[in-house]
Amino acid sequence: MEPFVVYLLFGAIIIIVLSVFFSFVPVMLWISALFSGVRVGIVTLVAMRIRRVIPSRVVNPMIKATKAGLDLTTNQLESHYLAGGNVDRVVNALIAAQRADIDLVFERAAAIDLAGRDVLQAVQMSVNPKVIETPIVAAVAKDGIEVKVRARVTVRANIERLVGGAGEETIIARVGEGIVTTVGSANSHKEVLENPDMISRTVLEKGLDAGTAFEILSIDIADVDVGRNIGAQLQTDQAEADKQIAQAKAEERRAMAVAQEQEMSARVVEMRAKVVEAESQVPQAMAEALRSGKLGVMDYMNFKNIDADTQMRNSFGSQSGSDSQKDE
Repeated sequence: MEPFVVYLLFGAIIIIVLSVFFSFVPVMLWISALFSGVRVGIVTLVAMRIRRVIPSRVVNPMIKATKAGLDLTTNQLESHYLAGGNVDRVVNALIAAQRADIDLVFERAAAIDLAGRDVLQAVQMSVNPKVIETPIVAAVAKDGIEVKVRARVTVRANIERLVGGAGEETIIARVGEGIVTTVGSANSHKEVLENPDMISRTVLEKGLDAGTAFEILSIDIADVDVGRNIGAQLQTDQAEADKQIAQAKAEERRAMAVAQEQEMSARVVEMRAKVVEAESQVPQAMAEALRSGKLGVMDYMNFKNIDADTQMRNSFGSQSGSDSQKDE
């Protein structure tokens, strides 16, 4: 084999070895840390690789913290990274807290980050309070008039209660409850319209920020409007309900009267049937009387004459009644 080929092969092997070495050992990162005043050894960086930790995710925030004057160690940052936290965001929050003179240590910042909250945003909110606008809250005063209120709540993050404290939804719900209570206790909706600050004063006195991750600084009423006349609507609905009840009772009485009328008609028909039945027994009784000799032939003829005379008189009476109706 020619010497040139040997040298070329040897050079390729060296390049491959150096490439593998520099890809596994972050020499440039070690140099940057060295010139930034962060003392971290090559062995430590290699150990991070073995522990499946990206060295830049730990070293770069460490450089940032050292330049800001924070007293942190690589072990703290590496343990937070292995726990699933955002090391860069925690370091940025610590730097912001230091600049704003807020007492925030690494352990608390790491706990807030691992709890799922944005610790940097919390520090920024502690410096620059946030305004939360509530949706329109409808409440009814004692005079039955609906009042619609929208409020703006100025809150500041409470670092001490960020872990385990309630969020913005709780603040909005409590403020809405306070608005409903205040408007509902007013004798007239005019009192609320004339003094909307009574709502903010009453709500602030309730201590709504207890158990939350925020501190309420102020509650300002952004808009107050008059809604429906709920009292009149309720009275109208009640009157309509009473009307329907009265109509139902009247219908019930009418149905009972109709049923009673039908029952009486049925009884009349029944009584007529009994009369017809009784009349059908008269000829049989007369025949029996004739056979037994209790009724004579002359008596029977007299009965027939009287019956014919009665029918004739009835015929004359009905004819005269019809003639008088025609004359009218």
